[in-house]
Amino acid sequence: MELSIMKKTILYALLFAVCSLPLASCSDDDPNSTSVIVPEQQEKTIFDKWLDANFVEPYNIQFKYRYESNESDMDYYTVPANFDNAVVMAHMLKYLCIEAYDETAGVDFTRAHFPKLFFCMGEFEYRNNGTMILGTAENGKKILLTGANHVSEYIDNPEMLNELYFKTIHHEFTHILNQTIEYPTNFKFITATDYVGDSWSAEPFSEASYFAAHGFISAYSQHSDTEDFAEMLSIYVVNDKATWDAMVARGGEEGAALINSKLDIVRAYMQTKWNVDIDQLRDAIQRRQADVISGKVSLTDLTVKK
Repeated sequence: MELSIMKKTILYALLFAVCSLPLASCSDDDPNSTSVIVPEQQEKTIFDKWLDANFVEPYNIQFKYRYESNESDMDYYTVPANFDNAVVMAHMLKYLCIEAYDETAGVDFTRAHFPKLFFCMGEFEYRNNGTMILGTAENGKKILLTGANHVSEYIDNPEMLNELYFKTIHHEFTHILNQTIEYPTNFKFITATDYVGDSWSAEPFSEASYFAAHGFISAYSQHSDTEDFAEMLSIYVVNDKATWDAMVARGGEEGAALINSKLDIVRAYMQTKWNVDIDQLRDAIQRRQADVISGKVSLTDLTVKK
C-alpha cells in the first residue's frame, strides 16, 4: 500500500510538470530579468565596523561570530556566540595572539601566515568520551573557536583562560605552521612508542604522573607527534617560566630529559624556519596576559581609531 501511494505521488508530480509545459511555452510574455532570490542584506553593527578596522584592513582576517551552518560541525550540538562574549573573544585574539606575533616576528609574518578566518561558536563541542573540542584548524586557513559563551566566567582566572582559549589559538596556529613547513622528523622518534591515539583521555594516560614520566607535557600530547608538537609550543608560550619548569619537573629526571629534548627541537624549528624566538614570544604573551587580567586593556571597547 505504501509503495503504491508513493508511486502515485511521483506520477502526479510528473504529470503536473508535463501539463504545465505547453502553458509556459505558449506565453507571449518576456521572462522577468529580476531574480526572485534576494541575498540577505545585513546592516553592519558597531562590532562589524571594529572588526573591519582591526582584522580585515590590517590583516585580511575575517572573524565570524554570527551563526553559519556551513561553518559549523553538524556532528555536535552547537549554538551561536553571544554578541558580548564574541566581542571579548575578538579582543583577546587580537591582543594576546595576533599582536604578540606582530611584536615578536613582525607584522609581515602575521599577515602572511596567520589564518584568514576565525569562526566563533558559543558552546564547546562535547565528545562521547568525556572530552571536548576547544578548537580546530582547517587547511591552514580557518580556525574554529568554541565555548565563546563561557569566556566571561573565566576573565579573572588566567589558568582557565589559558586552558580553554589562549592555548587553543596558539596550538591551532602551530598546526598551520607545521602544515606549511614540516618540523624535523627526529621529534616524533623521541617518544615514538608511547603515542596512544584517542586513548589519551583514559587512565592511566590521563594522569600527570604517568604522561610526564613518559616525556609528555600534557595528556593530549600523547595522541600523536603532531599534537605533541603543538602542545609543546602552545603550553610553553602561555605559561611563565616557573609554571613551565614545575610541569616539566613532574616527569622526574627521565621524563624531564625527554620533554627538554622535544623543546630544543621546537625552539630550533621556530627560530630557523620562521625566525620566531619562542622565549621572546612567551615574554610578550605573558606581559599581554597580565594586562588583560589586570584590566589594563579593555576587552569591550569598539571605538574605531581614525
